[in-house]
Amino acid sequence: MIFTETKLKGAFIIDVKRLEDERGFFGRSYCKREMDEHGLNTNMVQANVSYNKKKGTLRGMHMQVSPYEETKLVRCTRGAIYDVIIDMREDSETYKQWIGVELTADKYRMLFVPEGFAHGFITLEDNSDVTYNVTQFYTPGSERGIRWNDPAFNIEWPIAPQVISEKDQEHPDFEEANATTGGKQLA
Repeated sequence: MIFTETKLKGAFIIDVKRLEDERGFFGRSYCKREMDEHGLNTNMVQANVSYNKKKGTLRGMHMQVSPYEETKLVRCTRGAIYDVIIDMREDSETYKQWIGVELTADKYRMLFVPEGFAHGFITLEDNSDVTYNVTQFYTPGSERGIRWNDPAFNIEWPIAPQVISEKDQEHPDFEEANATTGGKQLA
């Protein structure tokens, strides 16, 4: 596996190191030992699949808060997505900064998302599948969301969203949510 740390500390792009021959290639998409060597949380307890019919489907920005914060290992297994994460760790040097990474089925690239990050994506092709392994069980009471076009972050999505759930459209702006709850809702 090839690990490339992003500008957001603890977030990694992970590429499969391919051993190729006439049959195709072989490579690892997960190795506890290699991930442990990079200090990454490997206690995956749940695997999720997201099927998306239409190009331009936007899901996000989602996170779970303490004590149910989750680490995610995200991969597009069919089609293509633009995957976005925001560092929501108040004590981080990159607090409120975001990155976006294109993940496609044919590249086998993954994004490792540490605890304390909001996560979302937009599909770049029809019929895109996304799988992600997480280190916490889904806990509805700890789920939080940030609006996908919140001006506090100015995320530059590569295409205009065509499909967004009502729930995702109704997430509050970060500043508004923090003013209402004294900073406790999202951070």
